[in-house]
Amino acid sequence: MIRCLSIALLMSILIRVQSSIAQEPAEAEVEQIRARLEQLNERMVSLKRGRDDLGSLADVEIFAKAADWTLRHREYFEKGSVQWTVSALETGLRRVEEFKSGKTPWFPRTGSTVLGYHSTVDGSVQPYAVTLPTGYDPTASQRWPLHVELHGRNDKLTEVRFISQHEGKTPKQESAWIQLDVFGRTNNAYRWAGEADVFEAMTALMRRVRIDESRITLRGFSMGGAGAWHLGLHHPSLWSSVGAGAGFVETVHHTNLKEPLAPLHDKLTRIYDAQGYALNAFDVPTIGYGGELDAQLFAGQTMHAKGEELGVPIPLLIGPKTAHQWHPESLKEFMAFHARHTVQGRLPYPAPAKLKFITYTLKYNKCEWLTIEEQIVPYEPTRIDAEVDASTETLNITTTNASVLQIMRDLAEFVVIDGGKPLPLSKAAGNLLPGVYFERQPDGWIAWDYERSHKYAAHDNSGDEPRKRHELQGPIDDAFMQSFVCVAPTGKPWSVEQTEWAKWTLQRFAREFDQRLRGQVRLVNDTQVTDELIESHNLILFGDPGSNAVLAKIVDKLPCQWTRDQFELQGVAYKSSEHGLAMIYPNPLNPRKYVVINSGHTFHEPEFRASNATLYPRLGDIAVLKFVSQADGGYGETVLFADIFDARWKLSEREGR
Repeated sequence: MIRCLSIALLMSILIRVQSSIAQEPAEAEVEQIRARLEQLNERMVSLKRGRDDLGSLADVEIFAKAADWTLRHREYFEKGSVQWTVSALETGLRRVEEFKSGKTPWFPRTGSTVLGYHSTVDGSVQPYAVTLPTGYDPTASQRWPLHVELHGRNDKLTEVRFISQHEGKTPKQESAWIQLDVFGRTNNAYRWAGEADVFEAMTALMRRVRIDESRITLRGFSMGGAGAWHLGLHHPSLWSSVGAGAGFVETVHHTNLKEPLAPLHDKLTRIYDAQGYALNAFDVPTIGYGGELDAQLFAGQTMHAKGEELGVPIPLLIGPKTAHQWHPESLKEFMAFHARHTVQGRLPYPAPAKLKFITYTLKYNKCEWLTIEEQIVPYEPTRIDAEVDASTETLNITTTNASVLQIMRDLAEFVVIDGGKPLPLSKAAGNLLPGVYFERQPDGWIAWDYERSHKYAAHDNSGDEPRKRHELQGPIDDAFMQSFVCVAPTGKPWSVEQTEWAKWTLQRFAREFDQRLRGQVRLVNDTQVTDELIESHNLILFGDPGSNAVLAKIVDKLPCQWTRDQFELQGVAYKSSEHGLAMIYPNPLNPRKYVVINSGHTFHEPEFRASNATLYPRLGDIAVLKFVSQADGGYGETVLFADIFDARWKLSEREGR
């Protein structure tokens, strides 16, 4: 039987403000909140029966999810936590009743509204907030500029706090744009699933309101500034302007490291360290800000200096006598910068006629009409300088560390790459595909024909060795930015010790992902893996070829030798009773997706608690860990070997062997 809150008790919870510090709520309050959550969940289940018009139900589910996470993790960090949780449940219950009548009066409406979407990453429901300006007319054909706002770090941030900040708020000032405030799965500097959240929230919003995609501003302060540097310069074609207030742009200085990073970690920080992507400010107007007394002014100074070195303007505003906050006059100038570029907007295709673009990973491989499909050496600077010569209808390109390019065909009649002979562009590959593929050969670049291009575009690698390409480039952590499913072992292990360690690894990943990345991992047994799962998801396999039936199917196609007692890498054998193998690789059962062996994220609770600049990969693409069981049921781990695969998913020979 469902227990409902009495009005008196509900009101007592709503006004419960006993002190200025966080307090654990009384157990009676927790029980009543739990009962209210149960009521909301039951009403949502009832609502779903026999209906197929559930597109907006995430707008209801997000309130149940917010209360659920607060209860399960006991996240009563602030004196308002209980009140916020109750208010969220009340809003959810009200929306259920409105939804039952076929109405969604909560949106669109002037002011700020918290909405929800279902993430493709893990199926979780995630919140985002939309602020509509006065005068917004949902029936008009007008397309609105969009400002994407990234929040700063707040270790007390939860879903209920986010809802309290944004739900039903009136705009602080009149604006000529729609604003999207993203949750970002709390505090990860918009990395990994937090990065996916930004783009999933944008996609969800664009399904509901008319956005002018040539006029999207990205901005943020503090951790939000770090996110703006990162997302703005990794995806320069998406924004009309980018603005970063404070926020870090590299790992070593920001985390005050006294010793140099290990060579592997130095490479892997190049995924996110924005200072290495300063050249891309050539492709998107970018501005920085820092307070004169703020230690994080260093980030803006670094980017400004990098821009000057590269001949790319990155203006820097400095708030006089200001610490880690906005100076009012600087903020006005900052917003005026974005207003100017909003009026101009991004130039329509086929502009721009000139671009400069750099990346270190195929994860971030696209700028305007050009895509870097493959690198020669992963994590080394891969640069493109390109310009259309209208007088000769020729696109001239110089490249560094690129081995396969895709170029939109109608940009020019011909293309000259690295000073080679002119190659057809508009009429290449039978004039049948929108983009033309070019590959570096020992004696120069060549264009692929239609058949080769079509196979590549379809990820048809049958008979070919795997190649690193976009979203198939690693490292292990990259698998958790797309849809993934964890696969638990149920069979008889080859090594009981290794399988028990693998199960513990799965439990640790599920626990950390739940609390820190705000989703519950999808989990199936190895005997439940279907063709549909293989087709649609990255598979995260735990166990060994004896205990995990899916791993047994592919073990002979992985770049290692694995027997009952040991596994072998590069001629070195490791006893399975003492060592674990962690790896990412194109799934032999579906080479368009990843398979991961015995690993979740390769950073853990200490990194989540520390600076979010420490959320960089620790194991690369493949690693061997020595494990030792501990009295508390956990394991101690020592990394004996960790590396990245080359561009053909192979390991280089170890020195001295």
